[in-house]
Amino acid sequence: MDVRAVFFDLDGTLFTTTRNILPSTKKAILNLRQQGILIGVATGRGPSFVKNLMDDLKLDFAVTYNGQYIFTPEEVIRKEPIDKTSLREILSYSLSNHREVSFGGANGMSGSSLIKFGETRVAQFVNHMLPKGFSRGVKGTFQNFVRRVIPQKKDLNRLIEEPIYQVVMVATRNETEKLKERFPNVSFTRSNPYSVDIIAKDGSKVSGIKLLGEKYSFGLENVMAFGDNDNDIKMLREVGWGVAMGNSSSRVKEEAVYVTSSNNQDGIVKALDHFGLLKADRGDSLKSKDENFEKVKKFHEFMDGSLQEVPKVLSAEEASNRADFQLEELVELLYAASKGNQEEFTMLVQKMKKDIDKAYDKITSKEKDVSDTMTNEVDALVDSLYLTYGSFVLMGIDPAEVFNLVHQANMGKIFPDGKAHFDPQTHKILKPDNWEDDYAPEDRIKEELERQINIALGKA
Repeated sequence: MDVRAVFFDLDGTLFTTTRNILPSTKKAILNLRQQGILIGVATGRGPSFVKNLMDDLKLDFAVTYNGQYIFTPEEVIRKEPIDKTSLREILSYSLSNHREVSFGGANGMSGSSLIKFGETRVAQFVNHMLPKGFSRGVKGTFQNFVRRVIPQKKDLNRLIEEPIYQVVMVATRNETEKLKERFPNVSFTRSNPYSVDIIAKDGSKVSGIKLLGEKYSFGLENVMAFGDNDNDIKMLREVGWGVAMGNSSSRVKEEAVYVTSSNNQDGIVKALDHFGLLKADRGDSLKSKDENFEKVKKFHEFMDGSLQEVPKVLSAEEASNRADFQLEELVELLYAASKGNQEEFTMLVQKMKKDIDKAYDKITSKEKDVSDTMTNEVDALVDSLYLTYGSFVLMGIDPAEVFNLVHQANMGKIFPDGKAHFDPQTHKILKPDNWEDDYAPEDRIKEELERQINIALGKA
């Protein structure tokens, strides 16, 4: 995976229901930063809301007001206000239709007290806790109470004299399409069920991310993004890895490549674990009790330059490549067993092909539940490993020292520059020019097998 930047929505994603950030999430973000991965937020919130968060999480950048105001700790990269004509039309509509409305400038949202209250921790907690069966009536009563206690500001015309990057208007989901027809020169999106976000035409979170990519040398295909609501759909659809939180609507989940747990249940960390993006500290790396595993692990560290510390599934392509490598070794086993007799070797290979077809029919006829991909993959690989040890048992050979010889030969495939080199077509590791003379294991394996035979005969 070539993930160079990760973006988080705020409400319902990075924030829990009580608008806290889980300690595990903070630790994961630090982990990503230490790997050189850029971190940003992509939110419908304004820049003034995000600035403290930027300092706390050491964010590289922030896409705010759904892509209309983008900044870093050092500079403002984009400011795209709504045109004044559209603002006046929206304000006139809200007043004549008695709609609560707020206007978002560089210093925050101003206008509706109801909308402002809806952004608070208390309101979000109440919204989360109220049972769905009767919440509409309770919420309606509470909204009327808020309107009476803190009425909407009257000087809204003065507000729109300043640059306004986003308008939030109370409106049901069903009203969105009517508003789009009424105001064709702006864009609409939603970050909650009760209001609509209005921004400049063709604006979006993903357009902001794309702009940052042009500046910081990453493409949308190098981005992982997390979100939970309608204003995240386009972002999740267009980035390389769109992750929907478990608390997302079905509309959002359908656009994601992966659905994780909720914002209250370590959803971000679990998704990063799933994709193998959380690299363990070397001091925290667990050492296996299997010494041969540790040898192969060391080889892969040199070969790949990194290790997979957090368990993850093999993709279909990765599994196919591993099976291809193993299949070649099995064909070599058959060639050795046939003692080079071409007729017998051909017969054995033809039988293997039939056995593969038979295994295919057996597996597909079972309709085995493979929803837990990792468990099924590990089970198959361990069975393969067990069968390999069984073959050694049948041969009466102790593989321990033979494995060491093969490991030494594989480590000899590291080139003088300290790196592994790969065939561009087969992706197999290449061998340095001196490998056959200095590292080829066959003669050493033969000596080891003769040693084991002599010991066994001496005990007979």
